[in-house]
Amino acid sequence: MSRKIQFLVCPPDLYSVDYVINPWMEGNIHKTSPALALAQWDGLVKILKHHAEVEEIAPQPGLPDMVFTANAGLAVGKKFALSRFLPRERRGEEPYFKKWFKKQGFEICELPPDLPFEGAGDALLDRRGEVLWAGYGFRTELDAHPWIARWLNVEVLSLRLIDPRFYHLDTCFCPLERGYLLYYPQALDAYSNRLIEQRVPEEKRIVVSEADAARFACNAVNIEDKVILSQVGAELRARLEAGGFQVIETPLGEFIKSGGAAKCLTLRITEPEPPRRKAKTAVQSRELKLEGHLLDSGLLERALDLTVQSGGSFQILHFNLGKQRHSTSNADIRISAPSEIVLDRIVSQMIELGAVVAPQDEEDAELKPTTQLGVAPDDFLSTTIYPTEVRVKGEWVRVQDQRMDGVIVVDEKQKTARCTLFRYLQLGDRVVVGSKGVRTVRKTDSREVPGGSQAEHEFSFMGAGVSSERRVELTVDQIAWDMRRIRQQGGRVVVVPGPVVIHTGGGEHLSWLIREGYVHGLLSGNAIAVHDIEQSLMGTSLGVDLKMGGSVEGGHRHHLKAINTIRGCGSIAKAVEQGVLTRGVFYDCVKKGVPFALAGSIRDDGPLPDTQMDLIKAQEEYSQLIKGAELILMLSSMLHSIGVGNMTPAGVKLVCVDINPAVVTKLSDRGSVESIGIVTDVGLFLNLLTQRLQKLQGTEREGA
Repeated sequence: MSRKIQFLVCPPDLYSVDYVINPWMEGNIHKTSPALALAQWDGLVKILKHHAEVEEIAPQPGLPDMVFTANAGLAVGKKFALSRFLPRERRGEEPYFKKWFKKQGFEICELPPDLPFEGAGDALLDRRGEVLWAGYGFRTELDAHPWIARWLNVEVLSLRLIDPRFYHLDTCFCPLERGYLLYYPQALDAYSNRLIEQRVPEEKRIVVSEADAARFACNAVNIEDKVILSQVGAELRARLEAGGFQVIETPLGEFIKSGGAAKCLTLRITEPEPPRRKAKTAVQSRELKLEGHLLDSGLLERALDLTVQSGGSFQILHFNLGKQRHSTSNADIRISAPSEIVLDRIVSQMIELGAVVAPQDEEDAELKPTTQLGVAPDDFLSTTIYPTEVRVKGEWVRVQDQRMDGVIVVDEKQKTARCTLFRYLQLGDRVVVGSKGVRTVRKTDSREVPGGSQAEHEFSFMGAGVSSERRVELTVDQIAWDMRRIRQQGGRVVVVPGPVVIHTGGGEHLSWLIREGYVHGLLSGNAIAVHDIEQSLMGTSLGVDLKMGGSVEGGHRHHLKAINTIRGCGSIAKAVEQGVLTRGVFYDCVKKGVPFALAGSIRDDGPLPDTQMDLIKAQEEYSQLIKGAELILMLSSMLHSIGVGNMTPAGVKLVCVDINPAVVTKLSDRGSVESIGIVTDVGLFLNLLTQRLQKLQGTEREGA
């Protein structure tokens, strides 16, 4: 050895499990044996002294975890980065470790008090000293990594821990000599595992099973070719030996009760300075602003949870809480991520929630040209239902034709932006990629209130979600008020009905809505038209007499006869003109001039000549008919409703009625505050709706 290796340890004289700050401690409070713990610690120290020098720090009353010296900080060269413990139970250790290292001549580096960093438990140099693997997710914050990189002049590679059993990086990750790595991949997220695979050759990666990970096999001390650990399975031992390592087991079960083993009990204090002194980290940050009803709407919680769950970290720089019920709040948040790719993904999702980039960080949208017809660049921005703006040459430009699941094409010369679908992309189109220079536009001060003094003048939804426990009648009243307003103002209501409308006897009510001018477009599939026409021509729906409630003889052929009849006429409109079709939903559509679009599917019989079997053309017809719509009624037609929902921008009120809660939940989950799901029988809903509108019309006539 060119330089004697030294470790810092702390005798377990005061060690015990007195509290719970990790899963291993649960059920082990006051269940450790002081005598056995001392014997196990002595066994470990005896082995260490054969291969290295050992220094001791005195234990302190009230600090039972001080025995785990690995968490004291990180020593590199003569610099010591002092830990900032997250659990308050361990914060009392900090001044004792600071004093000890200062006395030994180390330069002490201290992070801000509110920035958790737990030393060599979450910061492990590869044995060549070239890079520092740094963990985050449970005890150390990602924002600590750039500090460590600058102070220690080292390249930091950030790894996110996702299994609470492995709360420190050294419990599941152990760099070994000659570039080998002992680790448990399942304790880390997908991005971290890809990073490991990029930096460590496959032949050098020794993957640990869950059983060995639970034995704390990764919590090992590596001294040259020696790997000192608590316990290891036969297979893993063989793999380590095949790599040229000598495995030394020493029981440490008493310390595992507290969540630590060989590595946790030691702090290497003779780590050499990196041969290439260069501070480097892939951690990226961006400042965002959120404004609105951040607390009562849960928006702030969703934003912060999204950040953490996506592998990032956050710091709230400023928060202004609205003092009144109608007041809005605003927050400035710094989002950090282990790489630009991860940060971009998080920021994109934050923008969907309404966040905007801080003015000092504003940049033009990043554009990439398409190189293949109908194919976007890999990192394209996926659009949402919300009005969006992109920054082009220093100016914010509103995106036209907003819809969900599209891409944004920008014309830099004209300073225009439009939302489009993959299939319409042309070669050379400039497509927005990433999240830079993009923001959504939302009403930050909007708060809909059901009932109240405004109830008779403007629509007021109960809020996004499923209205299963609220009175359906109240919701119907609100919808009726808005439909009346839209008709009076010359607006448009579009209906998306499924065949269940006919089966439940709702066809007559839908027809009334059409005749009275409450419906201005109808979107559905082949089935409802067939069942409506069958009902009109033969009094049955799928062979069932709706008035008698039973099947009729030969009724199974009725829907085919209906299809055949219309095909003979040439179209639904021609059947009306020829006097063949004299009543029903589609009869009234033709007579009132209400446009309809029927999208076909593989299961359709016939189909009717009006059914568009070209899916792309059907989508285009749907898209045209919803333009200018203020309200869309989705009536027991899951697939068509979801399709319409995806092409409908924010600002359009959506009402989804279905007896299946899963359907209305799926539509409400689009995130629009202007959508509501009603769990009820669609026939009952239409009956109540027409009754309410008839009552309103009667009131209008009386007033006149």
